Amino acid sequence: MCSLFSSTAVVVNIGVSGKAAESLQPKKKNKSNMVKRHPEYQYLDLLKELVEKGVEQRDKNTGVKTYSKFGGQFRFDLSDGFPLLTTKSVWWKGVLHELYWFLSGQSNIKYLVDNDVHIWDDYPYKVYREKIAKGKVPDMIKEEFIQKIKSDRRHAEKFGNLPHIYGELWRRWPARGRTIDQVKWVIREMTSDPDAHNLVVNSWNPEYLYGMAKPEEASRFPICHNMYQLNVKKGRVHLHLYQRSADIFLGVPFNIASYALLTLIFARVTGNKPGEFIHSFGDVHIYENHIKQAREQLKRKPRKFPVVKIDPNVKSIDKFRPKHVILENYNPHPPIKAELTVSGGYFDKSQKVKPFSR
Repeated sequence: MCSLFSSTAVVVNIGVSGKAAESLQPKKKNKSNMVKRHPEYQYLDLLKELVEKGVEQRDKNTGVKTYSKFGGQFRFDLSDGFPLLTTKSVWWKGVLHELYWFLSGQSNIKYLVDNDVHIWDDYPYKVYREKIAKGKVPDMIKEEFIQKIKSDRRHAEKFGNLPHIYGELWRRWPARGRTIDQVKWVIREMTSDPDAHNLVVNSWNPEYLYGMAKPEEASRFPICHNMYQLNVKKGRVHLHLYQRSADIFLGVPFNIASYALLTLIFARVTGNKPGEFIHSFGDVHIYENHIKQAREQLKRKPRKFPVVKIDPNVKSIDKFRPKHVILENYNPHPPIKAELTVSGGYFDKSQKVKPFSR
């Protein structure tokens, strides 16, 4: 709000004197009584708002109900600790290996499966189920399908790949007659021109998304955290993520940790210090079957954030490995389990939507 006057403006004496005049003066804040609010409350406040005031909506494909708002933002100063949420345990191993999977340009889930990280299992299996329905492949339960990804290289190559996902788009964006490595480009720009305003890495390629794509080329999984921009100020690297769709309970704690770690990695390989991680949302929502778990989390108080250290010998993005990262002093509350809902992505009009009532 713009105003000609503010509470800290110079007081003009217009005939008021004594104690009355003193009462018009802005009061000085007692620094000893000021307690900095824990940054995790940014997340908890939004979680509470969605539980209590979220607008009811549903997923077109599955009919699953969510409670949503449009727009929101967190800011985490990474010099104050690493924002791995403490009001429930966040699976650090999953965060670390998934981010490496992206950064190394991979798009086959075999790397994740081999490292016992199963957060992407449902998406290739969803595609496989479509093939089962058309009689193109033998019927197979998910556990058997994933075991074959791990043990059978040819099966993994044929069915484990997720085309046009983050790793491919970050490191091998498809262009006419070539691919573009956005990550290497942005590192070169940061190094040669720290004041650059164009340090953007994009994952949103309309050619392969939703009704914009040819049906046979359309992604069967959603691109949710679709763009991030880097900026260097006074030797500190800041990263701003835009996430067009966000699952507040299961996904967002993971996304915060992943992109905060990415900020640290970019700082390390460019010889800078980490600055802020800024997280902006489009549609942020909570699934109906996560409400009970969210209420449990909201009863808990945040604890001190942990510290993440990256081996100082890592000078190149291609030399980075999960073993180069150390997490220290993470003391969260116990985990709170909730079911993952596989929604979004390409919608086949021939599919029947599950019944839904408001």
